[in-house]
Amino acid sequence: MSATTTETERRGRGGRGGRERILAAAAQLFAQQGINATGMEQVAEAAPVSKRTLYAHFRTKSDLVIAHLRELSAAGRTLEGVLTRDDLPPRERLLRLFDHPAPEASPVRGCPFVDAAAEFPDPDSAIHSYAREQKLLMVHLVTALVTELGAADPTALAEQLVTLADGAASRAMVLGEADYGRHARAAAEILLAHALPKSS
Repeated sequence: MSATTTETERRGRGGRGGRERILAAAAQLFAQQGINATGMEQVAEAAPVSKRTLYAHFRTKSDLVIAHLRELSAAGRTLEGVLTRDDLPPRERLLRLFDHPAPEASPVRGCPFVDAAAEFPDPDSAIHSYAREQKLLMVHLVTALVTELGAADPTALAEQLVTLADGAASRAMVLGEADYGRHARAAAEILLAHALPKSS
């Protein structure tokens, strides 16, 4: 191995941006093959970073998974992301819950929080607990929006809408149809029409 190659590899495996490369590699691997099927060594190799660097950033796989989920949420790449968009009116935010863009390369995935909870079914596990927190946040955000729109029973309406959204995302993943949410969107429009004042 030449000195130049060694230096190139050293810069690729260490240096700045290690955490970002780890999260990017984890996101791709988790989407392609699932969380449990992805080993930490695979993530380190795909990043690429040394295992020492990987564990310096993420002491456990649970830490990596939760950081991955937080990254998706912060980037607006979850169902919940559209609910806080200030550039859309409340009703449109609610309906955008059912729009799932087609994946560029990876398989169609459902809600990452539901996926993670399914792979870590122990309700006391850190990953399952984090996923549950995000699903509770989702219904909280939807409740706030339908309250703003004047729903007579915002709690019940919010639960109905998030159930539709999560169900559509799950069926999209199982069937491999990224646009499956259109069916749930049609149902959501009927729910909103019946539950909201006519002016909303």
